[in-house]
Amino acid sequence: MTAQHPEIRPEQSLELLKQLHILTRDGKLNQDSRRKLKQVYHLYQFIEPLLTEALAERPDVQLVDHGAGKSYLGFILHDLFFKQHAPAGRIHGIETRDELVMSSRRLADKLGFSAGMRFHSLSVADSISSDRLPERIDIVTALHACNTATDDAIRFALKKGARSIVLVPCCQAEVAAELRKHKQQALKHPIAELWRHPIHTREFGSHVTNVLRCLQLEAHGYDVTVTELVGWEHSMKNELIIARFQPDRPRERAGERLTALLQTLGLEALSGRFFTD
Repeated sequence: MTAQHPEIRPEQSLELLKQLHILTRDGKLNQDSRRKLKQVYHLYQFIEPLLTEALAERPDVQLVDHGAGKSYLGFILHDLFFKQHAPAGRIHGIETRDELVMSSRRLADKLGFSAGMRFHSLSVADSISSDRLPERIDIVTALHACNTATDDAIRFALKKGARSIVLVPCCQAEVAAELRKHKQQALKHPIAELWRHPIHTREFGSHVTNVLRCLQLEAHGYDVTVTELVGWEHSMKNELIIARFQPDRPRERAGERLTALLQTLGLEALSGRFFTD
């Protein structure tokens, strides 16, 4: 079944969109659904070239989606890309809520997507050592994986040697808590004015977290691009980090700058979280 709405890609299955409740039973789009579809399509534009690059290396492309939720992204990726271009590939959805994992499995069975999709009831941290996932993963996505789950997704990607990583970070509380802990001591330095007020502590902590993540990825040989997800205006968490592995990329300077930044901000206690070895 092909799409009739101008907002919907012609190759997109209308039945899938109905099952995901993006389309109503009679095939209509309401305003909320239109916005949701715009968001997923905009993200797809960033992921599609990464999939094409991975496919050029091997036909059985492996993508892991951390914090998959209802697996909107996974199903759309399968329908638009894997089904036609990478039938030997596989999408793995990682989600801690058993009911969402089971509902995604049922939907994959119903739509005939089971051969190309797997859903695992795992935390991001547990997935790093789980034997349910392949040793080699090509692309890792983590959209709004809360707090340290984004960092666990980075650890997962580094262990699996992922060629590409796509992150939309969320709820970065740990760095802000560390800044808050040493605030009185830090205020002796003018730079601490950046996080003196509580709202600035939260916002600056969030910003610093993502800066440290980018440096960490660069220290492991990734080219990093940071941009904004257009169409996610209703959410403050619309920062998109895309990392592509480049084996010949210089790494030492990024690692040195990461260490220096941790020391400057008094965040040495978090060095293990943003490891560079």
